[in-house]
Amino acid sequence: MFGNYLIGLREGLEASLVVSILIAYLVKTGRRDALKPIWIGIGVAVGVALAFGAGLEFGSQELTFEAQELLGGSLSIVAVVLVTWMVFWMRRTARHLKTELHGKLDAALQMGTGALVATAFLAVGREGLETALFVWASVRASSDGTYAPLAGVLLGLLTAVLLGWLFYRGALKINLAKFFTWTGGMLVVVAAGVLAYGVHDLQEARFLGGLANKAFDISETIPPDKWLGTLLKGVFNFQPDPTVLQVTVWALYLVPTLAIFLAPIGSGPSARMKKQKATDDKAEAGASAGRTA
Repeated sequence: MFGNYLIGLREGLEASLVVSILIAYLVKTGRRDALKPIWIGIGVAVGVALAFGAGLEFGSQELTFEAQELLGGSLSIVAVVLVTWMVFWMRRTARHLKTELHGKLDAALQMGTGALVATAFLAVGREGLETALFVWASVRASSDGTYAPLAGVLLGLLTAVLLGWLFYRGALKINLAKFFTWTGGMLVVVAAGVLAYGVHDLQEARFLGGLANKAFDISETIPPDKWLGTLLKGVFNFQPDPTVLQVTVWALYLVPTLAIFLAPIGSGPSARMKKQKATDDKAEAGASAGRTA
C-alpha cells in the first residue's frame, strides 16, 4: 500500500503544484478573468486521465488471459520508461518550475482563451496520463485481491491535493529540489518492481521464455499471504519466487538508474567535458592576449 501511496503522492503533487502556480500567478497579476479557462483546461485533463485509466481497466477485462498478460506487461514497461523520464526531468527542472510555467502562461494570455485552456490542459494532462498508466500498472502488480493498493493511491492523491492547497495559501514551504530527489529515488525502486512484474507478465503470455527458470523460491520463509510478504509486495512489488530474467532485469534497471539519479547534478561526464572546454578556452584566450601584448 505504501508504494501505491507514494505514487499517488509523488505524481499528484506535481499536478497540484502546477495548478497552484498557475492560479496564484493569475490572481497576483490581477487576471482573475482568465481563471475560468484555466479550470476548464484542468477539468478536461482530469477527465481524459480518468477515461484513460478506466479504458485500461475495463478494456483489458475483455481480452483472453494471454492477451491480458501481454498488454499488462507491455504497458508496465512503457509506464516504467515514462516515470523514469519524468523523475529525471523533474529533478532538473524543479528549481525553475515556477518561472517556466509563468512564461508559458504569459504567452497564452496574449493569445486568448483557447490558448489558456490548452496551456492548463497540457500542463496537467501529461501528469494525469502518466499517473493513470503508472498507477494502473502498479496496482495490477501489487494487487492482493483487496482494495488496499487503490486505497493507497487515493490517499496519496488526497494528500497531494492538500499539500498543493497549503502551498497555494503560503502555509507550506517546500524545497522542491530535495522533495523530488528523495521521492524520485523511492519511485525508481517502485518502478523496478513494476518492471520485474511486467517481465513476468510477458513470460506468462509466452512472449518471453524462462517462466519455469526460478532464481530462488523463499515462499516458505516469506509467505506472500502473510504480513511480511504483503508488506514487501505493497512497497517493492516483491515476489518470493521470481524468475532469473525478472531478477536480472530488476538489477540492471535499479542499480544504474538509482546511481545516476542520486549523483550530484553536474557531476557527470558531460559536465566534466564542459568544465574542461571552459578551462581550455580561457587558457587559449589568455595566450592570445599575451601574443597581442
